[in-house]
Amino acid sequence: MTQSNDAAYNVPQQYIDGIWREGTATTATRIVNPATEAVLGELSHASSSDLDEAILAAKAGFALWRKVTPYERGRLIERAVALMLERREHIARLITLEQGKPLVQACAEVTVAADMIKWYGEQARRIYGRIVPSQFAGAQIFVQKEPVGPCALFSPWNMPVLLAGRKLGGALAAGCSCVIKPAEETPAGVAAMVACFVEAGVPAGVINLVFGQPADVSSRLLASPVIRKVSFTGSVAVGKLLARQGADNLKQVTLELGGHAPVIVMGDADIDSAVAQTAAAKFRNAGQVCLSPTRFFVESSVYEQFVDAFGKYASQLRVGNGLDPETQMGPLASDRRLLGVQSLVDDAVQQGSTIVSGGTRIGDRGFFYAPTVLCDVPASARATCEEAFGPIALITPVADVDEAISAANASELGLASYAFTDSAAAQARLASEIEAGVLAINNIAVSVAEAPFGGVKDSGYGYESGEEGLEGYLHTKTIHRQA
Repeated sequence: MTQSNDAAYNVPQQYIDGIWREGTATTATRIVNPATEAVLGELSHASSSDLDEAILAAKAGFALWRKVTPYERGRLIERAVALMLERREHIARLITLEQGKPLVQACAEVTVAADMIKWYGEQARRIYGRIVPSQFAGAQIFVQKEPVGPCALFSPWNMPVLLAGRKLGGALAAGCSCVIKPAEETPAGVAAMVACFVEAGVPAGVINLVFGQPADVSSRLLASPVIRKVSFTGSVAVGKLLARQGADNLKQVTLELGGHAPVIVMGDADIDSAVAQTAAAKFRNAGQVCLSPTRFFVESSVYEQFVDAFGKYASQLRVGNGLDPETQMGPLASDRRLLGVQSLVDDAVQQGSTIVSGGTRIGDRGFFYAPTVLCDVPASARATCEEAFGPIALITPVADVDEAISAANASELGLASYAFTDSAAAQARLASEIEAGVLAINNIAVSVAEAPFGGVKDSGYGYESGEEGLEGYLHTKTIHRQA
């Protein structure tokens, strides 16, 4: 591995057919610590021949792995999870160095990833078939579940270990092999997780790890008849491109794309609880989470109380290097994100929005941005329709639940939504009428191992986690047998 200028960081290598090795392409990605702007190292990319070797390795690995009993698959996954938890602090430090989030949040990411992978490992033994009574005498109908085949797994930079691990756990539990392509900005945490599976005894070829530009890697993988399933978490634009490529090659595709989560707060809600929960969620990972609450629609009777409390919370957050134990919010992940967030805030202010808190970059080194609260944001502002993916909260008053639901649904994205109300009638309406894949009422827990997570509208289709997530890596075979 290539040594970086941080003693705790080594630029990772690819893992193909049981061998750790450098990519052989002529291109590379410079990995930058977003808190210091120091270069951690150069990540070599996979060449076309590297990708072809990974595909062939996954083909051979699938032939082997699908024959491993579900109980043994589960045991190997359990061993890998134990190693992940043993190495949690090390993996978390890699995440913080590459991506910037506070170390405590990076540790939590590894823990949640391990929990999701463990759940999948336990579910491997619960992949059931069934017997269907036949209309013909002496005939039997068997329905069984089988692994879909080698998978291409694409994970993003914002939650690198969690989102790669969620995909990897489902694929392995189902009996699939895979080629994992993590974000080139944050490869080391994913490589460290893969190493846990390797050391746990997962055979060569079952897991393959490659790095490179998304377009180059995806076009090569999706063109191959070997790859039967694609799972992608990332932007809407890239998701639509992969959907087209998948359709051209008849791949099964799961897409978890952008979010612009609304939060509805009614006058009968516990305002202190609503502020505490949603503000913590809003500024976690500097708002760089697809399910981050962003568009707040607050009933007029409690609007000023909510704005004051939310703004106070934001203004008191300690922003700094994620390795500092006092830090509550780290930097944005890149200069591109910093410019994007500032552009959204500037546009909103130019159109009449009021800055309650933040609204500016912090310092001149590192990609730090102040936790920002805006009110009176017009519908024409870009921030109301574009995913902010940053520490920006938009708070708007509404007259009643009808206006709140209409405003919440006025987005092309529909991933997560949140609501706070004690009214059973309002809760029932929200559950029925909110256009989202996931809705949390009086809490913010929307992504757990045991329940499906996915979006509607431009937020994608298919599911991660839960039984539905596991089903995405299986196909159904029906067997008609005559005695």
